[in-house]
Amino acid sequence: MAEIVLYGVTKRFDDGYEAVKDMDLEIKDGEFVILVGPSGCGKSTALRMIAGLEDVTEGEVKIGDETVNQYAPKDRDIAMVFQNYALYPHMTVRQNMAFPLKLAGVSDEETNKKVEEAAKILDLQEHLDRKPANLSGGQRQRVAMGRAIVRDPKAFLMDEPLSNLDAKLRVQMRTEVSRLQRDLGTTTVYVTHDQTEAMTLGDRVAVMRAGVLQQVGTPAELYQRPENIFVAGFIGSPAMNFMPAKIEGDTVKLPIGDVKLTDELRKRLGDALGDVIAGARPEAFEDAKLLSDDKPGQKFKAKIDLVESMGSELYAYFGIDAGGGVQSKELEELAADSGAAEVPGSETGQVVARLDAASDVKRGQESELWLDTDSLHFFDPSSGKRLGAD
Repeated sequence: MAEIVLYGVTKRFDDGYEAVKDMDLEIKDGEFVILVGPSGCGKSTALRMIAGLEDVTEGEVKIGDETVNQYAPKDRDIAMVFQNYALYPHMTVRQNMAFPLKLAGVSDEETNKKVEEAAKILDLQEHLDRKPANLSGGQRQRVAMGRAIVRDPKAFLMDEPLSNLDAKLRVQMRTEVSRLQRDLGTTTVYVTHDQTEAMTLGDRVAVMRAGVLQQVGTPAELYQRPENIFVAGFIGSPAMNFMPAKIEGDTVKLPIGDVKLTDELRKRLGDALGDVIAGARPEAFEDAKLLSDDKPGQKFKAKIDLVESMGSELYAYFGIDAGGGVQSKELEELAADSGAAEVPGSETGQVVARLDAASDVKRGQESELWLDTDSLHFFDPSSGKRLGAD
């Protein structure tokens, strides 16, 4: 095991395109760190530079106490698991898992011992003499992980290893990967575009956009204290709703009504006045009928456009008068990066509320909803930075 450190790492291709820009990231010994972001954000390129599969244009990559910029991939003592399983079809599971040890000249006795240990960890003992064609997708991915485990490397690098699996199997494998990393305690860097995967797996999550590291923190920190609009809109499912807002004295004017700023919000906002962007997560809303009258927050009426029942909860969609959408260059770029449909309120003025399953809101009817105003986030329209960010 070893820590991994990136100092000012940049990857510039021959045509001048910068896939990763001046990236600083410290990954502690034994830590599980997720690189997440939309397609083309540079997360896989960053991983490949750690692995040595891409040259570093500028900056320094350290694994343990050594700078490894000039080391070949085989000399970095890392193991990589890819999106495709990359198994040899003519070899059995045992032979596939043993292959890297065979290349390294490890004795047959030691190889068999390591393969048996890895197979036990991954619940593959019964499949050791089968070939990949006779395995399920999840079993094949476990074999690929087993091939990495037997090497006992300083670090695991995983590039979207679960994206080829169906949704149910992906959830199951996510649990297995988390358990495996915790049991082995090996430093792990994991790339995904799935923010749900990122939030459930990692000790810390590094959010990237257009080659630039936006924020690094625990899942809770990214969710509760996003540093900018991009992180706020990318983290969370359904995504955060955005609305135009105006702060006047101790009041914030929202499309759903005027809201008195609490002492806590005013303290966080400092002296901010004028036009801002307000962000409200879907779970900050509730059906007003299900709450007591003295519950602090803002009640408002809305015509429900669509109701999606998820069994344990409802997603209710409604429109607001957003004046043609929230005007922000940062928000436009978030919509372009993530897909406008995933950024409620950014263009259409549509808001999604996550309500208790006991709610009786109906499509096409006007309902009274409630918003927890203490949970609102406010952003600078020009810079995209969260106001009051610590």
